[in-house]
Amino acid sequence: MNREQLEHAIRAACTVSEDHELIIFGSQAILGQFPDAPPELRKSIEVDVSPKNRPEAVDKIDGALGENSPFHKTHGFYVHGVPIETAKLPKGWEKRTNMVQDYMDENNIGYCIEAHDLAASKLIAFREKDTEFVRRLILDEMIDVDTLLKRLKVIDAEKEIKDRAIRWAERISR
Repeated sequence: MNREQLEHAIRAACTVSEDHELIIFGSQAILGQFPDAPPELRKSIEVDVSPKNRPEAVDKIDGALGENSPFHKTHGFYVHGVPIETAKLPKGWEKRTNMVQDYMDENNIGYCIEAHDLAASKLIAFREKDTEFVRRLILDEMIDVDTLLKRLKVIDAEKEIKDRAIRWAERISR
């Protein structure tokens, strides 16, 4: 996926949800802060979004733009409507988002989760694809490990899950 496709996904999801503001919180949120992110970070063909003002519209997004939809078949990527509450994010994430707005479309806005917040969330999930994503962010010096550790410490997660994520981040930084 690239930035142009992300902007297309935002326009489409805003139209379907009848909400002009979305929160982008899956891996493709990285395109908000790093429009030219390395290809390894842009492998996903899925954009996870939650309508900011109409959270109940996630099912409408999934139905119209989700996996195996005509939108997916036409464009080669899809939009997954997901309640933002499913993501484990550090306290204060709302103030650190990166705004994505197509210069041709001033009405629709995607608020992409900031890279350190995204990395912290992925380390809490701790799937192989998530740790590889965070490893790439660190190796490419797109995030700072000290900042990541601070974000992990203020994330609302079970202690053992949070501790595992912190240990992983400390180990990778050596």
